[in-house]
Formats: sequence, structure tokens, C-alpha cells
Amino acid sequence: MLPEDVLPDALLNRIRDRAAGYDSRNEFFHEDLQELQAAKYLKAFVPEYDGGLGLGLEATAGLQRRLATAAPATALAINMHLVWTGVAQLLSARGDNTLAFVLEEAAGDEIFAFGNSEAGNDSVLFDSTTTAEPLEDGSYAFTGRKIFTSLSPVWTRLGIFGKDAGARDGAGELVHGFITRDTAGYRILDDWDALGMRASQSCTTLLEGAVVPAGRVFRKLPVGPNADPLIFAIFACFESLLAAVYAGIGQRALELAVEAATRRTSFKFGGRSYAQDPDIRWKVADAAMAMDGLYPHLASVTRDVDQLVDHGQHWFSRLVGLKVRATETARTAVDLAIRISGGSSYFRGSELERLYRDVLAGIFHPSDDESAHNTVATAWLGPLES
Repeated sequence: MLPEDVLPDALLNRIRDRAAGYDSRNEFFHEDLQELQAAKYLKAFVPEYDGGLGLGLEATAGLQRRLATAAPATALAINMHLVWTGVAQLLSARGDNTLAFVLEEAAGDEIFAFGNSEAGNDSVLFDSTTTAEPLEDGSYAFTGRKIFTSLSPVWTRLGIFGKDAGARDGAGELVHGFITRDTAGYRILDDWDALGMRASQSCTTLLEGAVVPAGRVFRKLPVGPNADPLIFAIFACFESLLAAVYAGIGQRALELAVEAATRRTSFKFGGRSYAQDPDIRWKVADAAMAMDGLYPHLASVTRDVDQLVDHGQHWFSRLVGLKVRATETARTAVDLAIRISGGSSYFRGSELERLYRDVLAGIFHPSDDESAHNTVATAWLGPLES
């Protein structure tokens, strides 16, 4: 199944036409979501026998890349639902059906969101500033502050984690579970007024004793790095689908650069198109060469995940390397496109102006540049000596 089969041009153009308005109004993409649900887009990882598209990570990343060429903020927010359904699919393919209920509920149109990010927690999945208090019936009460919770207006299932500090003889234990929209003990703040990715409505979520029932607690892991398949699955889906979104931004920037170069004319060169200007041609070529290297990189990594390729200690370095390459390459492509397009791209409301703001979000997604380089260096050189 090709991306254009799921996202035909007509649908993609409607989504593109709405993107500027959502951004300007700082408004969630309700119409996009309705149309994407009708196209079974949120069921990309759901098996065909259960009404889904039955896709793997490579094909879904291709969809996300295509969607991001029209509306990066829509694609980024949808990523969070696809991460959880992708994690469930990846685990299932490896014989772990812990999250089978995620695919079953996604088949029933439940919308999953990612509530793991915490301000100041540079340990990401290996520690948490949120407390998970064990209760007598096996449930846990979670208290903490989760940031960048995309899909805030519409999620029906929120994946969260926190630390039970007293578990494992005081070493602590990280508890993962899901709350539902009607769970008591949480608040969503109306605080999303960001520079870019505005339609994602990634508001702060305050957990104030929100209880995850025992049956919705799906993992308890030791604090610190570990080899649990859940960690690999989250990193694989999160990093790859992020890379796909930013690959889409870079792709669209290159398209806009080509359009501008052929449309603009030079007074100095007698009204000839800027497409004949050697400096402009160099910049277009630079952007094209950078993007041409990203597309096969994205396809190769996601295909290896689908095919259960064992890269051993290098898997995490491959995943974070892909994410950093995608976000940095997209930033380069957008910057070159703006230089090619001239001063008109500096005005509010131009598509490149919006892409310039959206692409900056790539700096903040985990793994950040410093963490990624440390991961790659450790894979190749071993850990730092104490």
C-alpha cells in the first residue's frame, strides 16, 4: 500500500489548506482528525482483520512523511497515537502481547497520547520525577507534571509513567500504565502558545493522584537503562516517526524552494528566472543532496525494525542518529529554502515562515543532540571510564 493510497492528493490538499488557519488561531486540527479517522489513518498499525491498515513501521513512516509535507503540526501530534499503537505492534511481532489491548482499543477508535515527558528529566525513560504510589489493590496513584502532551483536546487514553521510590529495596521502580479521559485526578492546562507546531496543542498535564488500575499497569522496570523490549519499542517508534515528520518538512521546503526559484525573476539579469542564477542553483542542489540522503536512511532503519534485524548494541545509536540527522537536515533544507525564496518568506502567513517555526521543535524532542552523540559514542567506544 502506497502513502498516496491512504492520503490521496485531494485529502492532502485539504489538510494543507487548513494548516495556516490552525497555526494562526493556535487551534487544534479537529477537521484534519475527522478526515484522517475516516481514512483509517489512526489504524495504520491495527491488523487488517480488526479493521485497520495492517502496516509496519516503514510504511507508516512513509505516511507520516507525506502528511508532514502538508501539515507538520498535525503529523507531529498524530505521531503520539502512532507511537503507542506502533509499540504494541512491535512487541507483538516479537512475541510480547502485553499491549495487545492498545491495538484492540485503537480498532475501536480510541485515541492514544504520550504522557511521559517531564521538564528537567534528561534521563527520559530511565527515571521519572512523577511519583507512582502503590495502593492495596495493585493500582497506582500518579502525581507529577507531564509536558508536551500532544493531542490534549482529544485523547481518550494517556500513557504515563512514574517512580515507586520504595520498590526494589529502595532502589525504585518505574511503573507504566494508562489512564482514560474519565479518570479522576488530572488536569490539562490551557498553556500551549508555542512558537511552532501550534496545532498539536501539546498542553501540560498535571497528575494529581490519578489512579491507574492494576489491569492497566503494563510494565514495572528498574530505574536506569535496561534491555526490556518495551524500551526498544518506544525508542524505535518515537525516533523513527519523528524522523519521518521532519523528513516531510524538509521535503516540502525543497519543493517550495524550487517553486520560488522558477517563479522569481532577477532585475539584474534582465528578468531571467532565478533558476538560472548559479548561486541559487547551488543552494537548491545543496538542499536536494541533503534530503536525498535522508529518505533511504529513514527507509532502511524502519525496514530493519519491521524485519526484526538484530543490530545488537548499535540499535539505539542507529535510532537516535536517524532522529538527529532528520531534524538537522530538515532545518538545513528550510534555511536554504528561505534564502532561495527571498524576503517574502519572512512575512507572517507564508508557508516557509511557518515551516521555519515548526522545524525548530526538532531541537527539543528526545534524544537531543548531546544525548544522541553520547549514545552513539558509547556504542562505538564503550562507556566513559569512571
